[in-house]
Amino acid sequence: MRLVILDRDGVINEDSDDFIKSPDEFVPLPGSLNAIARLKQAGFTVAVATNQSGLARGLFDQNTLEAMHRKLQDLLAERSAHIDGIFHCPHGPDQGCDCRKPKPGLLKQISARFSLPLAGVPVIGDSLRDLEAARAVGARPMLVRSGKGQRTLARGEGLEGVPVFDDLAAAVESLLKETADVGQDQKKPE
Repeated sequence: MRLVILDRDGVINEDSDDFIKSPDEFVPLPGSLNAIARLKQAGFTVAVATNQSGLARGLFDQNTLEAMHRKLQDLLAERSAHIDGIFHCPHGPDQGCDCRKPKPGLLKQISARFSLPLAGVPVIGDSLRDLEAARAVGARPMLVRSGKGQRTLARGEGLEGVPVFDDLAAAVESLLKETADVGQDQKKPE
């Protein structure tokens, strides 16, 4: 089983400094749903790891978050695709949990759920905390410029060795090409 872990806001859907608080505000980024569909068609397990402190802040409730995720799954179903697991941290930044990225708790939950080690697993995000969480579990951080990605790049910290892509579609294209290249290398006679 091949696993890819995606951040949500800024990678799959539009992000907002005022939070995404309703299904109406959950607007997929151009190409992101097709990119997820391509991953599924190529046999990947796709998980989402997302900080959702809007829950702790009282900006929306669990039912609203689930409605946003139903919308995402419904839109993917139109493309014969789905996300295999959506993992979220409901805590605020000062609650001291181990699941709020950059801490690795969400990624560890994903590892346990799918019984997979995370060494080398691509983690695609738009912020430094996504990259740091990936590194903490030996996964492979990848940055997109969408969402907060441009701000992350402008800060310039913690980016050593991290490939940067315009958006999720470009990151997925690279992963699929890499997978195809590995497959070709394995077929070559010695």
